[in-house]
Amino acid sequence: MTDHQHWLAEYARTGSDAAFRELVSRYVDLVYSTALRLVGGDTHRAEDVAQTVFMNLARVARKLPPDVKLGGWLHRDTCFTAATLMRGERRRQSRERQASEMNALHHHSEPDYSLVAPALDEAINELDEADRTAILLRFFEQNDFRSVGVALGSNEDAARMRVNRALEKLESYLKQHGITTTAASLGLVLSANAVQAAPVGLALTIATAAALTGTTLATTATVTATKAIAMTALQKTIVTATIAVLAGVGIYEARHASQLRDEIQTVKRLTMPLETQLQQLTTERDQATNQLSDLLAENTRLKSDARTRELLKLRGEIGVLRQRVVDLSLQSQTASMATTQNALTNSTAPILREAWGFAGYQTPAAAVQTLIWAKSTGDFQTFLNSIVPEEKDAVINGYRASQSLEQASSKLQAETKQVQGLQVLREIPIDDATVIVQTLFQVHSTSGEPLQETLQMVFKKENEEWKYYNEYVPKH
Repeated sequence: MTDHQHWLAEYARTGSDAAFRELVSRYVDLVYSTALRLVGGDTHRAEDVAQTVFMNLARVARKLPPDVKLGGWLHRDTCFTAATLMRGERRRQSRERQASEMNALHHHSEPDYSLVAPALDEAINELDEADRTAILLRFFEQNDFRSVGVALGSNEDAARMRVNRALEKLESYLKQHGITTTAASLGLVLSANAVQAAPVGLALTIATAAALTGTTLATTATVTATKAIAMTALQKTIVTATIAVLAGVGIYEARHASQLRDEIQTVKRLTMPLETQLQQLTTERDQATNQLSDLLAENTRLKSDARTRELLKLRGEIGVLRQRVVDLSLQSQTASMATTQNALTNSTAPILREAWGFAGYQTPAAAVQTLIWAKSTGDFQTFLNSIVPEEKDAVINGYRASQSLEQASSKLQAETKQVQGLQVLREIPIDDATVIVQTLFQVHSTSGEPLQETLQMVFKKENEEWKYYNEYVPKH
């Protein structure tokens, strides 16, 4: 699963604002650049189109297939949204501009990006699915040929051939519309100009607006209702009423700002110069954005008040009780633990490093072997799959922070470099879905002498599979 598929699945499953912000930050340049071309270079309209596209993504995220090529989906939706926004005026301007560009391009052998841009996205949409995906991955998402091949299910050479054939089809389409160029020149132009940096702050504005009006709002409301079970009746009423009021005010303000902007545009067209109109519209847009930001800040403050403190308190109490259960269970079995451990050690042979492999997750012992094997081979994805979902973000931050995937894999391998064998000594059940696995590791020290280390590892049962939770450290 690619990074963008991971964040999209996380958002579709939990409605996480952090996951949606990550998607926006990764693709805002692609969407904004496409919109900027389609609206004739009008930056304000391009920002409006980009915001609408990501709001559409927020609404349909749960309906998208798991293997969706998100870059291609966003490109197509951007084209549709921009065409709808511009309507007749956009088509008329496009025809006039294309007529002048066709005359100018007849005298040039190399493509001018300002002349190719108006017809570029229409030409890309004429390609079939595989060619369009290859072009978007290579030039819009700026992946190398190896990454393009992985995304398309092929290799680097096949991806290079696919991109070259797609460029030749684009060349043919543009020639039919009077734009003379070559496939090689198109590749250079797309590499240099396909994606432009979006304005500073646009990603935050889009993520905030989509969180208020898209499915993020519905998901947040659902989660809030679930967590409110632990609140008093008065707190439930206050929080529910506050969220409803803020949502209504936000939607009203956004709709009111849109209506006001349209009215001002109509009146000022008749009485004011074009430059003054643009300045006035920019002011109105900034005011509406500031109002929306203030509402969201107030909403965040309210949600982080008494409700958050009470939830944190309850979570702390649950953690203390759970730790107490574990300690009592261990204390009750301390007397027989040493004898049982010696018997198991003598009767069960350790699994040497050469015999390690993927053993699945059907039992805690198999899950231990799969986890240690993934670390020893640097298989970061299998390592993540061996961990309970609630701990994956912490693991990713610990291993991938400021590091590439290759560096994270090397870090995994280094942690098990000295381990030569493992042996499961004992499984101590805590409840029906939690067990502590005592595991003996055979380690070669720097002096060359064999050593033995015993770890107590906590595993939890998730969907009939045992996944690693944490290392157990008894509290005294």
